[in-house]
Amino acid sequence: MSGDAWISETAPYLAPRAPGQSDAWTDEAARRGRRGGQRLLRAGETDAPEGIGAALGLPPGERVVVRRRLILLDDRPVELADSYYPVSVAGGTALAEPRKVPGGAVTLLGRLGYVGAEVVEDVSAGLATPEEREHLGLSEGSAVLRLLRLTRTADGTPMEASLMTMPAGRHLTYRLGRQGS
Repeated sequence: MSGDAWISETAPYLAPRAPGQSDAWTDEAARRGRRGGQRLLRAGETDAPEGIGAALGLPPGERVVVRRRLILLDDRPVELADSYYPVSVAGGTALAEPRKVPGGAVTLLGRLGYVGAEVVEDVSAGLATPEEREHLGLSEGSAVLRLLRLTRTADGTPMEASLMTMPAGRHLTYRLGRQGS
């Protein structure tokens, strides 16, 4: 997607999916005549990385559930996505297991009573780490965009913090709201 303009609707990524419906990324790519996919790289409990525990309102040292995915467009890596959940939300669920979650995380979270109502996104840029370069196929000295998305329920409970890392040569526009609104 390097150099391509991409306008993304945020709302479909927050709404639980109907049974049998594919995930929001697969649907979004298909609407553009492309093939979206993802490869799960890791799932399970871990120590909260710097900033993630605080974003989720967790006390220092609290563990989180992480799902690390390599996001693909036409079988090419375009994003590294790490989603973090408080253990009180996702511990002991399919989110903590290294397998596909039918309908995606938002569908499972919705069944557990956690529905995203507020999203705060923070974007920064920097040089790619060696791990980011490896996963995204970037050369040394490449820049990346890092988008940290914090999702809260209607009562303000932080339920998910996602760190999405992508090559910096992209133009992104995110629109919150339903299509056609």
